[in-house]
Amino acid sequence: MAETAKILCPEKTVLIPDIDAGCTLADDCPADEFAAFRNQHPNHFVISYINCTAAVKAQSDLICTSSNAVDLVKKIPKTNPILFAPDQNLGKWVQQQSGRELTFWPGRCIVHETFSEEALLKLKLKHPQAEIIAHPECQSNLLELANFIGSTSKLLKQAEKSTAKEFIVLTEPGILHQMRIQMPDKVFVEVPGIDGCSCNECPYMRLNTLDKLLTCLQTMQPQINMEEDLRIKALKPIEKMLIMSK
Repeated sequence: MAETAKILCPEKTVLIPDIDAGCTLADDCPADEFAAFRNQHPNHFVISYINCTAAVKAQSDLICTSSNAVDLVKKIPKTNPILFAPDQNLGKWVQQQSGRELTFWPGRCIVHETFSEEALLKLKLKHPQAEIIAHPECQSNLLELANFIGSTSKLLKQAEKSTAKEFIVLTEPGILHQMRIQMPDKVFVEVPGIDGCSCNECPYMRLNTLDKLLTCLQTMQPQINMEEDLRIKALKPIEKMLIMSK
């Protein structure tokens, strides 16, 4: 996301508290391997989820978010075959919701891959009145058990407007803190990972600490920079997304 900020605002200084705080989903789609994959599907319109590197964005025709992916896919002419990257779980959900046949880059987010179906079923028995809300990056077997599926912002809105008093939440557990602050009268239950681990906490997000943030602001380092040619190429599919989302 820091790269995206720099792509959109090249004249501004973009800092990140820990330069290693990347994204497992982005790591799962190396630009050179993606280029080879694209060459195997030469006639495909390439849509990439925004959680990818600038180098992958630069190879894409259109960028999407989890909020607008379905609507954008529906707007692509049916004569255009679509290659969706890098999250295959999100892609499968988009395919189901849009009715379009998609070709997937086989990437995944380790956070959403580690939720345990067994743990979810046990929580469902323990909280029979709870509404299950899930991010579409989760695997399809978990999405089938959800009452509502949506992006992080849509999960927040759903929890606010729903009459339910309890929610079982399938996404990075950091969002539960915000939910509890905004809705202190409601109960939000975290789903553990496989074998009860807390591996569904994003290891990259946890790298950005308050101490590192303070140092970052004091030293104005590390900064995000990129070659202008790469930035311009990566900007085009983002701008196309913004135009198509109006």
